[in-house]
Amino acid sequence: MIDKDIQIQMEAAAFRGLIEHLQERTDAQNIDIMNLAGFCRNCLSKWYLAAGKELDQDISYDEALEYVYGMPYADWKEKYQEKASEEQLKKFEDTKPLHAKISGHN
Repeated sequence: MIDKDIQIQMEAAAFRGLIEHLQERTDAQNIDIMNLAGFCRNCLSKWYLAAGKELDQDISYDEALEYVYGMPYADWKEKYQEKASEEQLKKFEDTKPLHAKISGHN
């Protein structure tokens, strides 16, 4: 059995690894991630924000977005976000019941 403190450190490292990977993979569009996995960078930002609030940390959604994106969200959108296709939007609607609860889509 893994010590609880070590487990928390491992989980935090895994989360940081996921964030780093998504920051490098600017070609991976949020809508595609959402359609496939039911969560995206915005959901991760909301989870991060919720965790901060549970720990009485004064953090805004914009700050959470910047942590996950590695830059202000508006800058990321301008640099990397592509316009969603009709097919992507349809799949997004079709998969809403599978989206992460924190997404606000279901």
